[in-house]
Amino acid sequence: MSNNRLLRIGIIGTVIAALCCFTPLLVVLLGALGLSALVGYLDVVLLPALGIFILITLYALWKRRSA
Repeated sequence: MSNNRLLRIGIIGTVIAALCCFTPLLVVLLGALGLSALVGYLDVVLLPALGIFILITLYALWKRRSA
């Protein structure tokens, strides 16, 4: 996988996960769809996803710097 693609995936994933973690965007969306029972599980999924995407972004930046 190319470094630019890896960096793009990391940044987009980080932004999406951060928006869903720190704003009520996903809670409102799930409530509107009638899936508000899933809101309790959001932290279990979104916080590790945010960490993984941050690590992907940092790895791509490290790879870009060392190349």
